[in-house]
Amino acid sequence: MQAMSLKAPGGIDKLNLIDIEPRPPGPFEVQVEIKATSLNFHDYAVVVGLIPADDGRIPMSDGAGRVTAVGAGVENFAVGDSVISHFFPGWVSGRPTATNLLGVPGDHIDGFAAQTVTMPSAAFSAMPGNLGFEEASTLSCAGLTAWRALMVETHLRPGDWVLVQGSGGVSVFALQFARMMGCRVIATSSSDVKLALLWALVSENLINYRDNPQWGATAFELTGGCGVNLVVEVGGPGNLPQSVAALAVDGCISLIGVLTGFAGELPTAALMTKNGRLSGITVGSHSDQAAMLAAVEAHDLKPVIDTTLPLKDLGEAFRYQESQQHFGKICVAL
Repeated sequence: MQAMSLKAPGGIDKLNLIDIEPRPPGPFEVQVEIKATSLNFHDYAVVVGLIPADDGRIPMSDGAGRVTAVGAGVENFAVGDSVISHFFPGWVSGRPTATNLLGVPGDHIDGFAAQTVTMPSAAFSAMPGNLGFEEASTLSCAGLTAWRALMVETHLRPGDWVLVQGSGGVSVFALQFARMMGCRVIATSSSDVKLALLWALVSENLINYRDNPQWGATAFELTGGCGVNLVVEVGGPGNLPQSVAALAVDGCISLIGVLTGFAGELPTAALMTKNGRLSGITVGSHSDQAAMLAAVEAHDLKPVIDTTLPLKDLGEAFRYQESQQHFGKICVAL
């Protein structure tokens, strides 16, 4: 079978297509033929060396495919089942701990840029019946991150306001989940073309933050002077002053990305005055994923996919991601 490996210390040009032998499953393991994977910023960080990985690491944290063999003791899956991966194989439920955040595929262990993988059965969950493999492959990182921000770390109600930034995978999922639960949405982007695409999804309030550097105050005004109940923060430090300006009293900023850098100023007095919360989020647990998948199937939610490339073009997929031209998710078919 074919797989893509990464030569340390990383770089898109250090990705190499290789031939390897699939491993039969041992006790409590399953063998899965991977049909699709999708790109996340975490995967990009591993590939370019921002997150160090072992030499020869097979990248990609998301995977969707079909079970081709099961080991002794496996009771939750059978040959032929369609499955998707867990980002944190060891985080079953409850709050995150230092231990249950270990074992990330494509980072701590080999991931899903391979036509066949053999892993513990606990590394997978059943795939929603309303989705194909490419669509399903977008859920276990970007989808679950957005779900946890909206449904786990906050207590949103229909009619509450949610602000999403940009048009990457997490932001678009957050927008879809917010509308699904009856929330009002404000979306920001620096591209009028992408704002038009966001309008087609939500037909609500849009702000071009390049034309309007004080977009936080504008967002606050759009809510009638109440502020937004949740900011899905993908920009990080450079955005935080505006996100705090947009925030309602007792609102929450879910810090998901650091696209503007790794350090910056936080208007602590304004955050304190609003009794606001800043919550760091990295994906979610198995029980969170089960709840998300149930909602996706019940509402027939369809992930937004920008483009799909073959495994041999994984490097080109990352370059496209790097260009920030995409809207929604970039997938790779295996």
